[in-house]
Formats: sequence, structure tokens, C-alpha cells
Amino acid sequence: MSRLSALDSRLIAPGATPRDRIVVYTSAAAGALLATLLAAQAGLGALPLAVVAIVAFDMYGGAAVNSTTAAKLHFHRPGRTWKHHLAFVAIHAVQPALLAVVVPGFTWTAAAIIYTLAMAGAVITITVPRDVRRPAAFACTALAIGLTAPLGIPAMIGWFAPVLFVKLLLAHLQPAAAPAD
Repeated sequence: MSRLSALDSRLIAPGATPRDRIVVYTSAAAGALLATLLAAQAGLGALPLAVVAIVAFDMYGGAAVNSTTAAKLHFHRPGRTWKHHLAFVAIHAVQPALLAVVVPGFTWTAAAIIYTLAMAGAVITITVPRDVRRPAAFACTALAIGLTAPLGIPAMIGWFAPVLFVKLLLAHLQPAAAPAD
């Protein structure tokens, strides 16, 4: 396996289809472009623009990739436990922290609240009975988005919290759907 295909499998998931890859990489690139244009329009410098672009690539691409069947099968394969899922959500503390460092007006308080809402939503989602995990995740996502609204997050980065919640709560934490009859 070449380094490029190994990286591709790591970024998406083993067994992703060519169509999955098109959707995921298009979403990642479009999200990164959108976020970078918004940040550039707001006057951010080179380093903040680069950080915003990388975070957006991960967030938008991750929201798409985590909803693919390949990712569902990979992240919810036998042997994976609630600890794996919480750890995946927990490592995403990096993105709000990076944004708090480089984006003027994106405060440490906003970063901490967004992270806390993602973790709380994850705990709720994985602890409710399986038959209500999807609606619980949607409820947590909707409430989290509402709770971030009054934080005064700069418009240039207003996409971040909603996309993070979609990526983690609605996409990553949901197992593959049962096959249709």
C-alpha cells in the first residue's frame, strides 16, 4: 500500500468507496475554502488563516466522512467501546483551543463551552438506550447550537460549533443503520 493510499484510508476509513472519497474531499475542500474566505474577509493574517483552513478541512471533511458506511463500520466494529467513542470526541479539544489562540474574539470561554457541550452531548448520546441514540444526538446538537448562540463568536468562525457538533454527535457517534428490508 502506498503512503498516499495509507493516508487516505486513515483520513476516511478502510473500505471507503470512490464516491465516498469524492464527497468527503469535496466537502473538506469546500469547507476549508469557505472558512478561509470568511477569515480573510475579516482580515486575519497568514498563520490564523492557515489554522482556520486546517480546522475547517478537518471539521467539514470529518462531518462527511463520519457519516459514510465505511467509517461507521470502522468506528463501530466489534470490540469498540464507549471509551473509544468518548476518546474520539475528547481529542477534538485541540480545534477550539487552536481557534482560541489564533482567532481574535474567539475566546477561551467560548472554546471551553463548545468543548464541554460536545463532551456532554457525547456522554448523553452513548448512555441513552440504543433505540433513542439518534434522536438524543439530534436533541443535544440542536440544544448545543442554541447554547453557543449567545457566546459572541465572531461571524468568521460561526460555522465551527455547529459543524463540530454535526461531525461528532450526529455522524461519529451513530452506528451504521440497520439494513433495509
